[in-house]
Amino acid sequence: MQHVFIIGSRGLPAQYGGFETFVDELVSHQQSDQIKYHVANLSKSETGRHSEYKTADVFDIKARHFGPANVIFYDRDAINYALSYIKDNEIEAPIFYILGNTLGAFIGHYAKKIHKIGGKMLVNPDGLEWKRSKWIKPIQMYLKFSEQKMAKIADLIISDNQGIEDYLKSEYGDVSSTVIAYGTNPVARDSKIDTTWFEAQGVKQKDYYLVVGRFVPENNYEAIIQNFMASDTTRDLVIVTNHQGNPYFDKLRDITGFEQDKRIKFVGTVYDKETLLAIRQQAFAYIHGHAVGGTNPGLLEAMNATDLNLVYNVSFNRNVALDSALFWQLDSLTALLAQAEKLEVSEIEQLAVRARTIIAEKYTWERIVAQYERLFLNES
Repeated sequence: MQHVFIIGSRGLPAQYGGFETFVDELVSHQQSDQIKYHVANLSKSETGRHSEYKTADVFDIKARHFGPANVIFYDRDAINYALSYIKDNEIEAPIFYILGNTLGAFIGHYAKKIHKIGGKMLVNPDGLEWKRSKWIKPIQMYLKFSEQKMAKIADLIISDNQGIEDYLKSEYGDVSSTVIAYGTNPVARDSKIDTTWFEAQGVKQKDYYLVVGRFVPENNYEAIIQNFMASDTTRDLVIVTNHQGNPYFDKLRDITGFEQDKRIKFVGTVYDKETLLAIRQQAFAYIHGHAVGGTNPGLLEAMNATDLNLVYNVSFNRNVALDSALFWQLDSLTALLAQAEKLEVSEIEQLAVRARTIIAEKYTWERIVAQYERLFLNES
């Protein structure tokens, strides 16, 4: 039996972001009975309580309260507990899969402990986390340092995008690495659409451009809004994001003056999966502005559900969308919107078919989980 300890997600079942969804899907689509997953779970209770989630052993790690440093202590506490659990249960040759690079400054210490018991340390670096604007400069510097340490010390780096692996090798030289993408679940195309949300928001189906994502500057909201305002389209721009109470909303309003354009509609967040799927399916086009990271779940969902995708032109996005999307730069989106308006239905359908084919051939969770299991069982 191969025991795999997953450190760095907030636990199961998934309630938050990408890492949590990944772990949930990894467990839910488990194919091999030769793997036992042990998943750290951030908890308000005491450390050490165990529970079962599907086939996984979930172990609680009590949250600390050190502000931005919480994630560092969470990862350290989780590894320390896992090491004790491994000793008590006489587990041989465990694999530690660390999600994110917040542990980087301490990785040498823990790598020695893991190697001493015959284990291996695998790391998913989570894109270029240090570039995210939400972090103040000292934290960005720490994350960049952590990235460097992990690239040098981990037994294997697992990037979810070829662009991430290329970056790590160009930045740090000979890095032991492989690429296993993020996944998605194919969606039914013939499901009946509930029109309640559309009626409440005053949004006409197939007559809007859509943006979905975290409300942060690196997702290029400013460029998207400014380019859209300069366009002649009569369609709306529907923005699904967590803008309420966010200072960036006021800053964006001051910079762009978007309130003067009645086509632009901030509709808040949509947590219901079926409603969000319907919003994606009924969009005329999806605009993807993410500039930082690897294989973005939102782009996979768009390729799965939206017929026409207009994607910001960086290597991470190109590696995923390939020839199934139209690409834009910061100064060219207005022109691309004009081009999109002139596309024939048959041209949009061709792009949609290509996108679904890419998803089916490369990004289903069944395929992704199979790749992970071959890796964990040393079959690849």
